[in-house]
Amino acid sequence: MLQIDGVSFAIGKHRILDDVNVSVRAGETYGVIGPNGAGKTTLLRVAAALVPPSEGRVLLEGTDIHRLSERARARRVAFLSQHPQVGFGFRAREVVTMGRYAYRRRLAPLSEADRAAVDDAMESTGTTAFADRIATELSGGELRRVFLARALAQQPRLLFLDEPTAHLDVRYQIELLQLIRHIQEECGLTVVMALHDLTWALRYCHSVAALSGGRVVASGDTDSVLTEERVEEVFGVSNRIVHSDSGPPRVDIIGV
Repeated sequence: MLQIDGVSFAIGKHRILDDVNVSVRAGETYGVIGPNGAGKTTLLRVAAALVPPSEGRVLLEGTDIHRLSERARARRVAFLSQHPQVGFGFRAREVVTMGRYAYRRRLAPLSEADRAAVDDAMESTGTTAFADRIATELSGGELRRVFLARALAQQPRLLFLDEPTAHLDVRYQIELLQLIRHIQEECGLTVVMALHDLTWALRYCHSVAALSGGRVVASGDTDSVLTEERVEEVFGVSNRIVHSDSGPPRVDIIGV
């Protein structure tokens, strides 16, 4: 589905990504992990063609994603940033409808297909109940689901999520990640998401890439990458990875 070949990204003399190679299989949830400043957000932005790489290329189903028109790309790829913004006065349904821009002519009315896509996205994310509420009056968890619905309204095949659980309390983090898993399985989406919490990566990602200093330290199936030795190498902390018959796996941070 997605092939990142020899991608580097620099601002002036500051190299943020350095010869990154990543392969994402169709239909999987792929996690990007690493400490602050490792280059996670930059990698997602380059891979989603929001910024061009300094070197290398990104192939989406064999096509250089940076050569696609914005409209063609938006019909295949959606990106949900860590800090999505919405103007004042928009209702939740209006925000979700913004996801249909790639399918509509400027100022054209909504088609039946547009309305159906918006309805499906809101139903999938559990946002129909507050469709008429002002978006800025929603809770953080509700608003994050509205932005997810907006991304799904694009009907993408590949969904990028940059720290989707950022600034949410634990309950909403779990609800959102379970929702993403359900949507991914039901729709056959390929999901690539940057995650700060290693336990969430262990539980919700089929594969991961561990970044450090803009380079890939390791990539592959989650269990093979997220080991106690590698967590200590990448994050500089002593840890214990717990697999239990009585509950899901977790990463316990013991100390530095």
